[in-house]
Amino acid sequence: MSAAHEPVQTFTPREFHRQAHDALGNPQIRANFRRAMDGLMAKRRDVFSDWDLEVLRELGANIRLRALAKLPDLLERLEANCQANGIQVHWAENGDEACRIIGEICERHGARAVIKGKSMVSEEMHLNAHLEAAGIEALESDLGEYLVQLNEQTPSHIIMPAIHLNTDEIAEIMHDKTGIERTRDVDTMTAAARAQLRERFMAADVGISGVNFAVAETGTLCLVENEGNGRMTTAVPPVHIAVTGIEKVVEHLRDVPPLYALLTRSATGQHVTTYFNMISSPRKPGEHDGPQEVHLVLVDSGRSNIYQDDELLDTLRCIRCGACMNHCPVYTRVGGHTYGTTYPGPIGSILMPHMMGLEATKDLPTASSLCGACGEVCPVKIPIPDLLVRLRREAVGEGRGNVRGAGVKRTKKEVAAWKGFQWLATHPAAWRSGAALAGKLQALMPSKLGPWTEYRTAPKPAKVSLHAMVKRHQAGKSDEDGGERS
Repeated sequence: MSAAHEPVQTFTPREFHRQAHDALGNPQIRANFRRAMDGLMAKRRDVFSDWDLEVLRELGANIRLRALAKLPDLLERLEANCQANGIQVHWAENGDEACRIIGEICERHGARAVIKGKSMVSEEMHLNAHLEAAGIEALESDLGEYLVQLNEQTPSHIIMPAIHLNTDEIAEIMHDKTGIERTRDVDTMTAAARAQLRERFMAADVGISGVNFAVAETGTLCLVENEGNGRMTTAVPPVHIAVTGIEKVVEHLRDVPPLYALLTRSATGQHVTTYFNMISSPRKPGEHDGPQEVHLVLVDSGRSNIYQDDELLDTLRCIRCGACMNHCPVYTRVGGHTYGTTYPGPIGSILMPHMMGLEATKDLPTASSLCGACGEVCPVKIPIPDLLVRLRREAVGEGRGNVRGAGVKRTKKEVAAWKGFQWLATHPAAWRSGAALAGKLQALMPSKLGPWTEYRTAPKPAKVSLHAMVKRHQAGKSDEDGGERS
């Protein structure tokens, strides 16, 4: 059965393990993601080959840290400069309030059709559903977003929403939902989508976009895109509404080029994107295009709570490149929908607990092998593995407990077992003695170890440790060579 004919599935972070099991049993999903992720990793590696990547990452991290250190002041400066430029600024405490504000703007202009550029914040606040409930059609114009909207799905990646679909599946969706002739020719399908969307751009009453960087110094909204749909969305309709999280602000215009270089290369392996849009005002007298009104909606949705925590604050550095997902062995195998959240993968596992509560998302911090790849590739050096460990502690009632919904308790035996392991792992002499003793007593090792052995064979300590075997091997070579025994 093709993706276009499958019933709409509902995903939730509470069912992560079941959903992951289902995804692992779907060879098509695994093949689609594996092929896509391999290509993205190779492109990123090649495009940074002539750069001093660590210097650029350090610069990007410092820019984001400086902006966050001054966040309250920069938001006020952004508001003042935007208003001076003619941009109307609105503040929303959460997604519901942001939806209400946008709905009121649309109602004031009698809007019945909205065209949308790519915006993860609008996904986060379920804006499309809110507008449709008010009788306003909201159509996605990013090609990937357009495809998943046609297929009644949500994005599976923050940069490439339809990355879970292959060419045959996309062809079936386009045929079933738009009536074009079945074809595997990508150019033909793209041209058909472009023709369909062009009419909608011209007919839309309001255009809605996201924001990649909001410059406090100049009151400028920067949008990064490849398809031109962002430029059409922000320039053709008479009203433009930009919606963004409060953390997207940067201090100076000169801060944008380094972040732009990191974003494009980390996300898609491009030196630059096809379009870089800078919006500083509505249409001015004498100009031939552009909206008559521009609105900026700044959304909190738990971000100010994150800001109060000196460790979790690092989460707000994110520039939404998706590199952590592309390199994550868990995400690559189970896909984005498995997480059941707006932001999947490693960044979602540390961001969504703040937005949904840790009780509802307690499995997400464990959706990692802690291999460290996400932290190594993050262009702004977010310590994702450290934050995952922090959230794991809070999910079982330990640690600082600052995340909403933290405090799920483990059994006393489990707590004691892990504390014992922690102590042994940090005391080498005790570890060696314990390992030697465990090898001698391996016959006493139980065959059942609770949930761990439901799907695994209980491990048995080796009679001789690997370190001991290596030392014996090295000692034997020394004897053969006439050297001293180690």
